[in-house]
This record gives sequence, C-alpha cells and structure tokens, in this order.
Amino acid sequence: MENSITKLFNIKYPIIQAGMVWNSGWRLASAVSNAGGLGLIGAGSMYPDVLREHIQKCKKATQKPFGVNVPMLYPNIEEIMQIIVEEGVKIVFTSAGNPKTWTSFLKEKGITVVHVVSSVAFALKSELAGVDAVVAEGFEAGGHNGREETTTFTLIPMVKEKLKIPLIAAGGIATGRGMLAAMVLGADGVQIGSRFVASNESSAHINFKEKVVNTQDGDTLLTLKELAPVRLIKNKFFNELQDLYKQCPTAEQLKEKLGRSRAKKGMFEGDLDDGELEIGQIAGLIHEIKPAAEIVKEIVDEFNEAKKSFC
Repeated sequence: MENSITKLFNIKYPIIQAGMVWNSGWRLASAVSNAGGLGLIGAGSMYPDVLREHIQKCKKATQKPFGVNVPMLYPNIEEIMQIIVEEGVKIVFTSAGNPKTWTSFLKEKGITVVHVVSSVAFALKSELAGVDAVVAEGFEAGGHNGREETTTFTLIPMVKEKLKIPLIAAGGIATGRGMLAAMVLGADGVQIGSRFVASNESSAHINFKEKVVNTQDGDTLLTLKELAPVRLIKNKFFNELQDLYKQCPTAEQLKEKLGRSRAKKGMFEGDLDDGELEIGQIAGLIHEIKPAAEIVKEIVDEFNEAKKSFC
C-alpha cells in the first residue's frame, strides 16, 4: 500500500487518525501508529503543559512516527508551537486558520506540515504556503466543519484536479470501502476521526463512546454556523439551540448559550444531555467499541477485499 502519503510520513498504511479534541490523547495516537497508521495527538483541548506530557508519553509508547494536530485559533499557540519544537515532534497538522502563519516556522525546524481545508480555494492557499500535504474535509465530518457544506466525494476530485501535492480525504470515512472510494476519487490517503472515537484508547468518556455506537442516520446536524460550524449529535443542548434559533438570536446570544467547556462536558465528562457531542454522519456505521489496532486492521482488510472485487 506504499504511495506518496506512506512515504511522506514513513508509515505502513495511508491511514491518519484525526487529532480530535477530548478524544485524541497519547494512548490513541500511539496505538494507531503502532498499528501502521499515523496517530495524531489533538492539541486543541490541551493546555501547553498537558500537551507536553502527552507528547512525552507518546514517544515512550511508540517508536513509530506520530504527529500533533493544532487548531491555529488556540489561545496559547506560540507556546504550543515551541513545545512541539522542543519535544522533537516531526509531523504537525494545522487547522482552523491561515496556513501561512506557522508553515514556514515549522518547515524551518524540519517538521512535515499538513493543513486541513474544506474548499479548493483553501487547498490552493495551503499549497502556496508550502505545506507538504492537504487534508480536504467534507461536510459529513464531525466537529468543526467548513461553511461551504461541500461533501467529501464532491470535494476530493475538485481538489485533486488543482493540487500538485499529496491529498488526504476526510469526512464520512470509517471503513475500508470508504477508504477505497476516496482513493479512487483521487485521495492519496484518508484521515479518520469518528471511527477512532469509539476505540478503547480514545480519551472520550464511555458514555460518549456508547452514544456514538448507538447513533443512527439523521441523528447529527451541523449548527452554530454563525460562530464556527459544528456537527453535533441531537440531544437536550442541541434542541435548546434549535429553540433559540426560532428567536433569530445574535452571535452574542449564541455564544452565551454555548458557554465555556461545553465540548469537554459532553465528550470528556460524559454529560449526554447538556454537553456538546461532536461526531460525523458516518457514526451510523459504527457499531462497536474496539481496540484501535483492530480498527486499523479491519479497515485495511476491507480495503483489500473491496479492491479485489472491483479489479
């Protein structure tokens, strides 16, 4: 399965575990890396000293490559980047911001840089900024999402048509068949988030993991587009948001309703009523919590079988 992505990251399979807030600690990242994929620590929900601890523990838990995902809207971004350099992290995925801001700094330190985008325009801007690869994430994805609402299977071929650097597909991919479909459309690899939420090593609360495996078609919806679009499982908090929308709220009223630590409350602390439950539409195909290594093997085996049946 060697290609431009496996060569870029020095990994066995072109499978990247997304760096999701409150889900992607060192246990998950190291488990995915040890299984032949690329594990990512999600810095978006970590204070700088917590991130340093996770990087150090990940280095002890795996000899394989791993990386850190950094949302660039993070308030302690300078300190986060310095820790990444000090700890010798070799791969960084950036998101939620201008790729020009940190790409040159990271590249000068010998770090491989990948940026997450939701449109052709931002993919091209990322390429011009000097990133080594791009993750194109479709509307199906969980968590914070693009405003364009472009689906993955529409976005991937459009980005591939314009891009010269390696392309990673994300959003709505959790199976080997999904991986094959994305690669047929032009992706060189896939980034998978939701499937790894429901893993033994995910740092998510067991309540949230069980909620994910019980989620069905139509149970998630994109909301809060006036702030930062986010795909959520429908629950008490979500329904209260919908009631607020009937009153034509201002952005400030939405911020007040959202409050602080809403995602932590839902995904990390397991409050299924008042918490923010971020997951992708593909959750309808996730039926079991299992070790990350088994998930990787399952995806690879299904990919190979599907590929044989179409050749």
